[in-house]
Amino acid sequence: QVQLVESGGGLVQAGGSLRLSCAASGFTFSNYNGGWFRQAPGKEREFVAAISRTGGTTSYADSVKGRFTISRDNAKNTVYLQMNSLKPEDTASYYCAASGRYRLGIRGDDYDYWGQGTQVTVSS
Repeated sequence: QVQLVESGGGLVQAGGSLRLSCAASGFTFSNYNGGWFRQAPGKEREFVAAISRTGGTTSYADSVKGRFTISRDNAKNTVYLQMNSLKPEDTASYYCAASGRYRLGIRGDDYDYWGQGTQVTVSS
């Protein structure tokens, strides 16, 4: 059974940090690119960051570039999102996803598997 389980969300003050984790099971995680998306209430889901199978290539949304870092540990079947200098506008549900496509995707349609999400709330 394919599963992606996010953890690490919570409430943090503006300027603070959180690290999200996403544990994969039920498929060969190292064969998939990893990604993070987020969705705030009343807004469409948006791309946050993506990482290639080996971790050698990453991509970020302009809104998080320089503040967020995506990484992965294939031995632990886990992808991470380190979020620093958090802003109230980062408040959203964060979802991890896995893509079997060759190229590093930034669209939701590029991804095959999705987690259930973890809530991040940044207070001002």
